[in-house]
Amino acid sequence: MDIGTVEVSRAHAGLVNRRTLLLGGLSLSLAGCTAETMESWSSYASAEGSLDPKFRRTRVQYATREKPGTIVVDTSNRYLYVVEEGGMATRYGVGVGRAGFAWSGRAVVGRKEEWPVWTPPPRMIARQPELRKYAGGMPGGPDNPLGARALYLYRGGRDTLYRLHGTNQPASIGQAMSSGCIRLLNSDIEHLYDRTKIGTPVVVLA
Repeated sequence: MDIGTVEVSRAHAGLVNRRTLLLGGLSLSLAGCTAETMESWSSYASAEGSLDPKFRRTRVQYATREKPGTIVVDTSNRYLYVVEEGGMATRYGVGVGRAGFAWSGRAVVGRKEEWPVWTPPPRMIARQPELRKYAGGMPGGPDNPLGARALYLYRGGRDTLYRLHGTNQPASIGQAMSSGCIRLLNSDIEHLYDRTKIGTPVVVLA
């Protein structure tokens, strides 16, 4: 199947400026957790199982005022865009924060980790006491909820405790299920990780 270029409405133009960015919304109290040839659909699907086709990684036309290289997360539509030259972007399907845990604003990628350790914050442990056994950290691996890679979001030089990360629950892509972090398929977070530098700006739309 051909990975076609998808037309995205020009209504997106200036989207970042028109939407309210809750610049103070990176609340620590809510935190949880060059052109490349893409794989064929068959290998992509077999690696991650069935996925709604609209959430498969693809290149699209994307009108925005953000600079090339910027990561834009459209939480309402469950997409993450990496802005490219010429009005194009690579688009990934994502899972987002559930009601009461969604967030928005600007940050930068302050750290990157392969097979990251997951440490649930105290407030999460208070809500889910069964996670207390991981208070010292859960080692990276296939069962780790952060998946294969994590990009740590910083603001003002401080870790916000929010991440762009993989997941061991592919069915959560397209859903609002997380404690605020943005989830991608493991194959997608690996792809994003390899093309993302420390300091990359990230915009999460309300």
